[in-house]
Amino acid sequence: MTLQATPTTSPALATRRSDFDTICEALDYAARGDTGFNFFSAKGDLAQVLTYRELRERAREFGQSLVRLGLAKGDRVLLIADTDPDFMVAFCGCQYAGVLPVPVALPMTLGGRAAYVEQLRHQLTGCGAVAAMAPDGFLTFLNEAAQGLDLKLVGGPKEFAALPRDGADLRPFSKSDQSYLQFSSGSTRFPKGIDIPQRSIMANANAITLDGLDINRGDRCTSWLPLYHDMGLVGFMLVPLTTQMSIDYIATRDFARRSLTWLKLISEYGGSLSYSPSFGYELCTRRLREGTEVKLDLKSWRGAGIGGDMVQHPILQKFADAFGPHGFSPNAFVPSYGMAETTLAMSFAPLNKRYVVDEIDRDALAHRNLAVPGASGPNTRAFVACGHALQGHAFEIRDDAGRVLPERSVGHIFFRGPSIMGGYYQQPEMTAEVLNADGWLQTGDLGYLLDDQIVITGRAKDLIILNGRNIWPQDLEWSAEELPDLRRGDVAAFSVDENDGEAVVILVQCRISEPAQREKLRREVYALLQRAHGVEARVTLVPPKALPQTSSGKLSRSKAKANYLSGAYEQFDAAVGA
Repeated sequence: MTLQATPTTSPALATRRSDFDTICEALDYAARGDTGFNFFSAKGDLAQVLTYRELRERAREFGQSLVRLGLAKGDRVLLIADTDPDFMVAFCGCQYAGVLPVPVALPMTLGGRAAYVEQLRHQLTGCGAVAAMAPDGFLTFLNEAAQGLDLKLVGGPKEFAALPRDGADLRPFSKSDQSYLQFSSGSTRFPKGIDIPQRSIMANANAITLDGLDINRGDRCTSWLPLYHDMGLVGFMLVPLTTQMSIDYIATRDFARRSLTWLKLISEYGGSLSYSPSFGYELCTRRLREGTEVKLDLKSWRGAGIGGDMVQHPILQKFADAFGPHGFSPNAFVPSYGMAETTLAMSFAPLNKRYVVDEIDRDALAHRNLAVPGASGPNTRAFVACGHALQGHAFEIRDDAGRVLPERSVGHIFFRGPSIMGGYYQQPEMTAEVLNADGWLQTGDLGYLLDDQIVITGRAKDLIILNGRNIWPQDLEWSAEELPDLRRGDVAAFSVDENDGEAVVILVQCRISEPAQREKLRREVYALLQRAHGVEARVTLVPPKALPQTSSGKLSRSKAKANYLSGAYEQFDAAVGA
């Protein structure tokens, strides 16, 4: 029998829009229909199907196995999260057993084995895991990380499936319980396990469904996002589940190799909702311009979300120009803002409208922290508005003293509402640093309000302050990456302390082997930043793929800075003059 993808709707089941108290309650309802999860190969061939009915049956069996294994309610199970049915069964099985799943990342690169094993070990101990599961291909990493730790079981899906389950009574989480722990994307040596209660996940899913994306019967999702990251886990596993939507997946690693398969699935199966960071849109545009032949019909795609990194207007414009002939509408773009500490989403730009691009004066931004409108030109900076706070939630912009600022004043972004995390797991002091007694979360981001839409200007910890002037590192990075020899993601900018103040350092990934050409690249970056931004930077060349990333694929400037200060790049950079 030929494998068939799940239908977009279940004719006999009325659509419920995330109005449940718990994940288990939502899955119990979705299992009454015909929809579910579909898994595709890198080429876009249907490989596996997991209906919600089958997911519920297998998850309940998995939960019984955990109970028989002796796990107490509230115990933690670490899950290396691949895009496959086994992870979804395990995650939902934990819900039925009253056990907290802890999704963690796959290894970012094959060459980083020692660092990945160390990260896994810190995460195992940081959440106090009592069991852990990995896909078969990654089990050796997990076994090495768990060596010497007192865990009840470390194994793959087969080992967990072989556990006895007869006689075990399920104890599903209630609406007042926790639901899972989400490690923040930068968590490595000092893991921050974000405690997400059932009330928070259901509040966020409900707000996304009713307000953010207006999800209705007939919507269908498509995703390549990793399930260990909040945008993948919540946005493209739990929200579809709580709305009984079908979703089509390709694995993240397959998207990196064959990015246009993502769009092919949207075209072939009528996907209406799909998200990506800006770099995903850029990668698709590049593949198309490299001459890849595709026949696409993207008219069904009404919600092309952007999240997970700074929204870059030029990238979206190029994507719209490239795929407009294939039916894509620029009105489909939905710039959004969110983070794991708020479960996922905080804001969405208005649907079915062109997103707002705010051109502001660079000098007023740099010297007075004001977003003053400016005429388009070299002295302006364009920011994309990321929408209004979700219903029942609110933003405030505050200065360093905690005073609330008016519109177009740049300051610290605070957020409040029912989607806020319970806190950092077993770290009350760290929680108190960001979560006030009155329920306001300090996001760690800087931004301003524009007609009640939130505009993000950058991370507070990454801001470079040079002679009293505020410089956003991404401005320097994006400018340098426009050079012909560089690509998006090739540059990291930060500042270092020196005796006479701060110095700006620019790390540039270099693929050029000829010494004179490498030196030419260094000079070009230096001259461009001096000319465009008035910044005299220390340009250091680093090997390809040397810039560290978080588990969600974002540049980690803090790790790049630590590597630079440790001398990790000195030998490669010195070879420029050889």
